[in-house]
Amino acid sequence: MTTLPNRPNTALLIVDVQNGVVDSSHNRDEVIANINALLAKARSEAVPVVWIQHSSDELKPDSAPWRYVPELVREATEPLVHKRYGDSFEDTELESVLAEHGVGRVVVTGAQTDACIRSTLHGAMVRGYDATLVADAHTTEDLTAYGAPAPEQVISHTNLYWNWQEAPGRKGGTVDTADITF
Repeated sequence: MTTLPNRPNTALLIVDVQNGVVDSSHNRDEVIANINALLAKARSEAVPVVWIQHSSDELKPDSAPWRYVPELVREATEPLVHKRYGDSFEDTELESVLAEHGVGRVVVTGAQTDACIRSTLHGAMVRGYDATLVADAHTTEDLTAYGAPAPEQVISHTNLYWNWQEAPGRKGGTVDTADITF
């Protein structure tokens, strides 16, 4: 249903599953296992997989915290998009990568739920994409010390509100790993 012409394909986005981002995240191992299951399915169906990697003062390129977790292995043919902002589209080549693959729908996984995941979902939708959040394949750290709800509440709330997102010619939505269709 995307508003982007001639974009019938779907891509799997793996956002910021980096050591320094997910090491202390809620349900880390379960989320990574689900992302691996999604990776296997996407690859078996020849669905484009796009890896997104954040850099910042805390995530310096080539440092251990900046690297992707060892449980997830990117294939050389899968694009890697570097970013410095929450929205994976902002000041990156993500749009051109997706256009090259005829993608009009993105399936979003990764971290952090309350930052880069939400920003990327909204960024996708305002740019004309359909954007599906995999409900059990995103996570966040515990930020209750800063007044945030507990991680499981942040994740649950994001799943709830994204399930009902829509805009003219575009649709959001959530789905569990086991029920994903590309």
